[in-house]
Amino acid sequence: MPQAIVYRERCDRELLEGIRQGREESFTQLYDCYFPRVYAFTSRRLRNRADAEEVTQEVFTAVFRSLPSFRGESQLLTWIFGIARNTINNQIRRERSADERLAEIEPGDVHAGASTASWTPEEHLELQRCVVLLEEQLGLVAPWQVDAFRLRHEQDLPIGEIARRTQRSGDAVRSSLYRVKRLLIEAVETHAAASAGTSSGSWGAA
Repeated sequence: MPQAIVYRERCDRELLEGIRQGREESFTQLYDCYFPRVYAFTSRRLRNRADAEEVTQEVFTAVFRSLPSFRGESQLLTWIFGIARNTINNQIRRERSADERLAEIEPGDVHAGASTASWTPEEHLELQRCVVLLEEQLGLVAPWQVDAFRLRHEQDLPIGEIARRTQRSGDAVRSSLYRVKRLLIEAVETHAAASAGTSSGSWGAA
C-alpha cells in the first residue's frame, strides 16, 4: 500500500478518535481537511455556488451525526463522498418537487400564512423554551460567528461578502457556519427529546 495512503488512514483514525472523545479541534480539522474536496464534488453536480455551499454544509452535518456508526470498512473519504452523493440527490429531488408544486399553483391559491396569534398557551410556552435553548447555544460561540450566521441565513449573503464584513477568511466563515448550525440542531433535538419525554410522562401518569 502506498505510503501516502497509510499516512492518510492513520491521520483519519486519529481524527475519528478525537471526535469520539469530543475534541473540538478534531471536528474542525476534519472539516477543514475534507471541505474543499466535498465542495468541489458538490459544485460539479449542482453547478450553483450557493446551493453547493448549502449542500456541503448539510453533508458535514450528516457526517458528524453518522460518525458513531462508521466502522472503518472503507476509507473515510469514500464514506463521506457516499453521504455527499445521497445529499446531492436529495437536493435535486427537492428542487424538482418544488418546481412541480410551483407550476401547479394558481394566483388565487396564495393565502397569508397563519400567525402565532392563534397558537395555544402551550405552543407559545414550547416556542419560548426552544428560543431559550437556542440563545444558550449561541452564547457558546464568538459574536462574529453569530453575526456570520445571521448574515448568511437572514440576509442570504454569499460567503465572500460575509468574510469581508466579519474580516475573516472564507474557510473560517464556512467552518463557523457549520459549527453554529450544529449547535442549533443539537439545541432543537434536545428540546424535542425533552418535549417527547414530558409527553410520555404525562401519558404514563394518566
